[in-house]
Amino acid sequence: MAGWKGDDDAFGHIIYDNHKGLDTDHVIERDDGYIDPMIGDHGYLSEYKDWPPHEKKAMKLVKGRVLDIGCGSGRHSIYLQKKGMDVLGVDNSRLALKACKERGLKKTKHMDITQISSKLGKFDTILMLGNNFGLFSNVKRARWLLRRFKNMTSADARIMAASMEVYATTKPEHLWYHKRNIKLGRLGGQVRIRARYKKYKTPWFDYLIVSKEEMEMILEGTGWKVSQYLDNEHQYIAIIEKA
Repeated sequence: MAGWKGDDDAFGHIIYDNHKGLDTDHVIERDDGYIDPMIGDHGYLSEYKDWPPHEKKAMKLVKGRVLDIGCGSGRHSIYLQKKGMDVLGVDNSRLALKACKERGLKKTKHMDITQISSKLGKFDTILMLGNNFGLFSNVKRARWLLRRFKNMTSADARIMAASMEVYATTKPEHLWYHKRNIKLGRLGGQVRIRARYKKYKTPWFDYLIVSKEEMEMILEGTGWKVSQYLDNEHQYIAIIEKA
């Protein structure tokens, strides 16, 4: 997939309209019919002072040349750029990247996560914040890309990947969905979703939300391992280094 555009690019329209100061209430729709209304401030443009503590801690661990995967509005990239770091933000939405550029991000690239390769050069830190471990979509693709990331990073590189403890819920609709996924041979938190905003909607896509145990299982054999977790209630950022 080369990227979203036009009426497919709901996320891009949300981010760009948010950048322009417009209300961007939208919904996330799951393939079983579950709807999650996203009302009010979504944090896409939030400043460092408003970030949760675990994101602030993560920023202190960033080093060298940085690749920000699924950079969205560019909030992490722009913060690091202001700190003097060499940052490349990549996203599959041209509108999101347009917002990034207008907000001051110098280096951007329009591409899907599957197009990322050593052609972009060598990196010391890869960011997958904002729950962007989910962009791996499934276990097989995650392992394939993690091996690719190993070959395009320095010897002491690290990946900072955010996810959440997906099973830390008592809601029947989520528990049922986890069980259904497992029966289908998927991880419980491999959700199939789309975003809807005004007349725009993304195509359906898989988004991989994993527990810490599942993340460590996925990393096995890829050349990466978790060195520490930065926790924020049920959310966490894994600091992943070369095994």
